[in-house]
Amino acid sequence: MQCFRIYAIKIFQTAHRMKRIFDLFSSLCLLLILFIPILLIAVMIKLTSKGPALYWSDRVGMDNKIFRMPKFRTMQIDTPAVATHLLQNPDAYLTSIGPFLRKSSLDELPQLWSVLKGDMSFVGPRPALFNQDDLVALRTAKGVHHLIPGITGWAQINGRDDLPIPVKVEFEEYYLKHHSFLFDLRILWMTLLKVIRREGVSH
Repeated sequence: MQCFRIYAIKIFQTAHRMKRIFDLFSSLCLLLILFIPILLIAVMIKLTSKGPALYWSDRVGMDNKIFRMPKFRTMQIDTPAVATHLLQNPDAYLTSIGPFLRKSSLDELPQLWSVLKGDMSFVGPRPALFNQDDLVALRTAKGVHHLIPGITGWAQINGRDDLPIPVKVEFEEYYLKHHSFLFDLRILWMTLLKVIRREGVSH
């Protein structure tokens, strides 16, 4: 039993190193390749609405540690700092190019910086807002909080904004128990298809 436990730990450590190497290399390459598009999007945001191009939010990371996550700003600067689905009329807060950025998922591009830093991975549970206590509590109860958060994840490709929190955490728990490098590649491929089809975004 002890030998099996040691072997399992070694497999986990190897998979974690592979995941980090992949994240580091891929995020650096993508930042270099997408530098001009990222710059153009930032300029577009500045020209069409008041405020900074980037919106930094406090997010819950691995082991429930708070980190600052950047996104391209898609909402007005006076928007309450809550999950979009909790706003009474989310569309009223969107900037003129906000819907396009969200539907195309281009607002997520600055998170490549978080992946490069190690605060996030390409694949993992989406980082909760600092005030999403119900989501954080359920993830902690299921052990999902031990995973590094991701730009996309198993829950993202199975419903994204449409999933209620308990169902979302069920998908995340499944990923916790079955995650592997090949599973990550599968999720990334399915995410690409979702983005192309613009599926699963309610706002």
